[in-house]
Amino acid sequence: MKLLGTGSALPKKQVTNDDLSHFLDTNDEWIFPRTGIKSRHIISDENLEDLAAEAARKALADAGTDASELDLIICSNVVNENVTPSLSSLVAHKLGVSCPGYDINCACPGFIFAMDMADSFFCAGKVKKVLIVCAEEPTRMVDWTDRSTCVLFGDGAGAAVFGEGDKLKGTRLSAQPDPDKLYERQVLQPSPYVTKEEKASPLVMRGREVFRFAVSTSSRDIKDILDKTGISPDQVSYYMIHQANLRIIEGIRENLGVSSDKFPTNIRDHGNSSSASCPILLDECNRAGMFKEGDILVFSAFGAGLLSATAVLEW
Repeated sequence: MKLLGTGSALPKKQVTNDDLSHFLDTNDEWIFPRTGIKSRHIISDENLEDLAAEAARKALADAGTDASELDLIICSNVVNENVTPSLSSLVAHKLGVSCPGYDINCACPGFIFAMDMADSFFCAGKVKKVLIVCAEEPTRMVDWTDRSTCVLFGDGAGAAVFGEGDKLKGTRLSAQPDPDKLYERQVLQPSPYVTKEEKASPLVMRGREVFRFAVSTSSRDIKDILDKTGISPDQVSYYMIHQANLRIIEGIRENLGVSSDKFPTNIRDHGNSSSASCPILLDECNRAGMFKEGDILVFSAFGAGLLSATAVLEW
């Protein structure tokens, strides 16, 4: 397949590190050196499905594609207010289309997992146009009294339209299943038959372990996929890394021995927006005119599961 267009949408409310200091024992001097984050966009009166649909419309316009041409919608989302219907159904409704769609929950690497899935549909000859939408509100998952987690995240949506072609050069999906490193748990509706103990938990993250996993796994995956595709690191135009923590991105860059100008970032003003991170970064770089035909983009993301994924895409 090949990429036809990109789009993104962000909540209008932007919260700085100093804003957080009004109710948290933290400040910019504590947050920025540890994360690279200065501010983040946070949902206030928006609905996540509206941001998802806005990103989708922008991607369709950028692709010169009418929504009626879509054969499939894949949405990546960890949590939202609707258990059912799926986010893909809500987006389809807002776009006025009736093509099939489904949601995946692969956490932060969701965009790359979705690309891998879409590629399978193209290879099977089942689709001609696919819309991928990643919409996340991780700020609704955290404990806002816990400065170790709530300062890290921001909300938003990113989208991409794909068509038939040969520009996706390879993908690599991997997992190191470990449910206790990064998780949130919720209590479901009560049942008179449930006898087990149930306890809800906001997002819990074992920061040091996740940091080590992210740097080592991403570095390994990128080296592996470049080797398999026959592309050298210096042939890569840009490394589109999941915007979780600037120190993680720097660790990956140092492991690869690549110059910083090949690692675009937006974490300073966005924070970690889970699976929306990569497509938002992709769209912002696209609209800044950074890419030219033939550029090689390497995507890498990592997160809960623990899952990781890498993809090589020619612009």
